[in-house]
Order: sequence, then C-alpha cells, then structure tokens
Amino acid sequence: MPTYLHAIQTAVPEHSYTQEEAARVMLNALEPGSRASKLTHRIYAHSGIDQRHSVIEDLRTGGGDFIDGEGHFRSPSTGTRNDHYMRHARPLFERAARKTLDAAPDVDTADITHVVTASCTGFYAPGPDFHLVRDLGLSPDVRRVHVGFMGCYAAFPALTMARAFCADNPDAVVLVVCLELCSLHLEPSDEVDDILAFSVFADGAAAALVSNRAPSDGTAFRFVSMDSTIAPDSEEDMAWTIGDRGFKMVLSTYVPKILEANIEGVIDPVLGKSGLNRDDITHWAIHPGGRAILDKVRDGLHIDESQLTASRDILRTYGNMSSATILFVLHRVLGSSNPGERVMAMAFGPGLTVETGLLERT
Repeated sequence: MPTYLHAIQTAVPEHSYTQEEAARVMLNALEPGSRASKLTHRIYAHSGIDQRHSVIEDLRTGGGDFIDGEGHFRSPSTGTRNDHYMRHARPLFERAARKTLDAAPDVDTADITHVVTASCTGFYAPGPDFHLVRDLGLSPDVRRVHVGFMGCYAAFPALTMARAFCADNPDAVVLVVCLELCSLHLEPSDEVDDILAFSVFADGAAAALVSNRAPSDGTAFRFVSMDSTIAPDSEEDMAWTIGDRGFKMVLSTYVPKILEANIEGVIDPVLGKSGLNRDDITHWAIHPGGRAILDKVRDGLHIDESQLTASRDILRTYGNMSSATILFVLHRVLGSSNPGERVMAMAFGPGLTVETGLLERT
C-alpha cells in the first residue's frame, strides 16, 4: 500500500532581518579590524543568504534580553534563551500545524491518529507534541512522539516514523511538525566554525501529513524509500552541545568537503535499490546547510545547478532552519514539479549523518 507525504506548509516568526543586519550584530561585539571581524564580514557577505527570520525582537532596536539599549550583545544565559523558546515555540508549532490541516480539506482533526514533532533548539515538558494535541483539539488518545536533539536531519527520522505508523495501521493519519528557533543561540565568537554556524542559522517551522490516503487534489509525494548512513571519520566535524551561553553548534569548514567526497557512495546505492540512477531524478531537494554544502554536493553528484533551484531559493530567503528546512524545500518542489517526477531529498546533521528520502510526485 503506497504512503503519501502531502499538505506541506511552512511558518516563520514575524521578525526578519537582512543578512547585513545580522552581520552588524556580530560585528558590534568584535574588535574592529580584528581577524574575527574580517572573517565575519567576509563569511556573511558570501553566505548566499539575503534574509533570515527570528523570534528575537530586539536585534534591530535593542532594549531586550539579547541586545541592550546601546546595541551591545548581552550574551544571555541558556536558561533565558530556553525561556524564549518555551514562549515562542508553542504558537509557531500550532500555526504550522493549522496551516497544514487547512491545506488538507479531506482530513479532519478527528482523523489524526499520531503526532510526531521534531526540534533541537529548546526543551520543556510536557512538550510540543502534548501541546499540539491540546491546541488543535485532537483526541487525547492520539499517539505522540518527539524527536529531539538530532539537528538538521531530524525531519527524516520523523517522516520515517510516520511512514512506519502507516505501515502498521492502514488508517493512520500522522501529523509531522518540525520547528527550530536557532537564532536563540546566537553568540559572538572569534572562532571560524562559530562564525560560520551563526551566519546561516535562522528560525522557522514546517508541517505535513503522512498517510496511506491519496489526497483528494492528487498533489502529493509518494514515498519510495527512506535511508540513513554515517559518513566516515566525521564525528567531530558537526556536533551540537549545551553551553552556559546557549547551545553550541560545531559546523566545521571540512563538512562540505566530506560530503563531496562521500555523497556518491551514499546516493548511488540508495537509487540502485529501486533500479534507478541519478539521471532518473528530476529534482534534488538538498538541505541548504550553507552555500558551500550545496556547491559541494552538486559537484560530488555531478548534477546540474538548475536542479537545486528550490534549495538555493530557501537558503537565500530563509537561511538554515535546521530540521524544518528540508520541508520548506519539499514544499517548494511540490508546487513546481509534475506528476511522475522523482525527487531525491537529503539532509545532514551531527555525526556526520546523511539521511535521504526518495519520493515520486503523484
């Protein structure tokens, strides 16, 4: 029985900042003319990002927990940052979920059997899975799972789990919601890996439905396969830990090179299991972890730049929203693809883990 991914919708905080504004926040905390200042200016200017959204209200105006009245960065504690997460995550989770339910007129709240949430930028209990049941008026018997601390690839384990629920129960309708508030962990630094990480991360949420029901409008992705692997000798190059001044993301400058060297060996066997090769793929929905990541995956797979349009557009207009980002890309591809076209989706995260999803447009 085929299983479908459909009704993909996205939501972002109301505050958006240009990449120039984001760079200014970091530069104001660094010594003018220093090596770190020069690196920051260059990395932000060549990021491939025009703007990013954030739940932080005071990056432009000051006078809040992150920026004081004179424009200086306050370096709030992890507890303060998590307080912001608890306050802002719940309504954004709900908004993304409601948009998805509104986009699926043949699905009622009473039809939802499972809720799967994913997030790694804050924690609280009862968590977002619990509150979605309450906020959406779902049955208290809905089964709930939260995928935490898996980083940018977490949407794939969430979708894999949803697909498994549908295989176990043909009547299952699974609501999947990914949300990240990465900007809450912004922290000035003179380390190149930190500068690189903070130049790309942003806030956003996305939701989708997974079920064995073909949507009434016929617009969906059919799951073909879902796979996961770990790149060799890469454990230290992408990591995510908790510090006293927010969560610390390690995004090594070696990550794009590691992906370029290993991506063929990941993708070709996945396609081969379905009797396909790279020429059979129309759209490459690659997680836009950064400009260099897209460049190196493109080069490693020898695919045409035109096949990365959705990933480039999402990076430029939203930045890297960790786990939610690949659903933003798939939302864009769903609206621009034709029936029968195949999509290879992939995301990367701590480990270095590579998750893939082979999909076919209905």
